[in-house]
Amino acid sequence: MIQGVQIHKKFNSLNVLNGINISINQKEIVSIVGKSGAGKTTLLQILGTLEKPSSGEVLINGQNISKLNENELASFRNKNIGFIFQFHHLLPEFTALENVCIPAYISKISKKNATERAKYLLNLMGVGERVNHKPNELSGGEQQRVSVARALMNEPSVILADEPSGNLDSKSADQLHELFFKLRDLNNQTFIIVTHNNKLADLADKKITLSDGLVLK
Repeated sequence: MIQGVQIHKKFNSLNVLNGINISINQKEIVSIVGKSGAGKTTLLQILGTLEKPSSGEVLINGQNISKLNENELASFRNKNIGFIFQFHHLLPEFTALENVCIPAYISKISKKNATERAKYLLNLMGVGERVNHKPNELSGGEQQRVSVARALMNEPSVILADEPSGNLDSKSADQLHELFFKLRDLNNQTFIIVTHNNKLADLADKKITLSDGLVLK
């Protein structure tokens, strides 16, 4: 489903990725681990089209996304990829429901349909009773569940997560990790997760370890 072929990334004179080759199948939960500075987040951003490789190719469902222009990338990203970050990036002036609806509005989905799907997702996340609460009225775990619902809004085939449980207590982190596996089984989605959480990394179907911009064999 996802292939990275000889991915190199250089920032000025700094080589961050030095020829990454990876292959990820549909429905796999893949963890990316390694020390700080190993290139984990850079690789995730390239797979998610947020960064372009200096050289090499990324193919998602057979499409070479490295050859798309900025407008094509934005459209592809909105339809196919969901993002979950360590910091939830919810807009503070909007309710949980409104935050989850935003990707649908960008895709020109009607307000009625967007609202119905957002409510369904928030219920699925276990925060259905919090739809009208703003982020500052939610716990850290609840905010992250809202951000997961937002990532799922346009039914993406791939979910990319960067330290998604990094700011959560151990109980909330375990609940979030269980949710990822539930969603994978429910929606046939693929999850690629950068994490320092060894428990989550070991639960994954595949673990990719980076060191100095390379995949350790």
